[in-house]
Amino acid sequence: MTAIPMTTYCVLRRGLATRAYQETNAYRRRTLQDRILRVDHAGEFGADRIYAGQMAVLGNTNVGPVIKEMWEQEKEHLQKFEELLPKYRARPSLLLPVWNVAGFVLGAGTALLGKEAAMACTVAVEEVIANHYNNQIRDLMADDPVQNKELLDTIKKFRDDEVHHHDTGLAHDALKAPFYKYLSQTIKAGCIGAVWLAERL
Repeated sequence: MTAIPMTTYCVLRRGLATRAYQETNAYRRRTLQDRILRVDHAGEFGADRIYAGQMAVLGNTNVGPVIKEMWEQEKEHLQKFEELLPKYRARPSLLLPVWNVAGFVLGAGTALLGKEAAMACTVAVEEVIANHYNNQIRDLMADDPVQNKELLDTIKKFRDDEVHHHDTGLAHDALKAPFYKYLSQTIKAGCIGAVWLAERL
């Protein structure tokens, strides 16, 4: 019988140990938390840039204070996720430079079409994000509501803030934006694609 080289044995043993760990609840929770924190940090970073773009165009108009109030909440969200990333040893998205430019361009671009289009952008983005947060809440609850309490409390609060932003946009004539239906559908599709990418990269 041929003996197994020590190097091969160590590699096989390490592989089996890694596979065993990957099948544990701890590994699955760690993977879930990492994905959630990465995409949520990227999302709040993008939202911060969207509102920055809107403020650059509409800051001195009658909707400036409304946009600024929502922007301040997004800054709080971003700061919280920047605190949670190292705490949970989660990796930030590799595409932050893309979200930086894309978010500002989206915010400023829709604002240039008028305050109604800016609010339509807010409604579309916040609808996608609120639904995304609801999905995460379900995933965290299914995993372990006790172990995930901090993330659940954070995401629930931020979800409620996003719903408020959505409703604020509707109250400020988002539906009167030119080509509202097509504008909304395009922005939503872009947000969904961005979420998919940020979860993975």
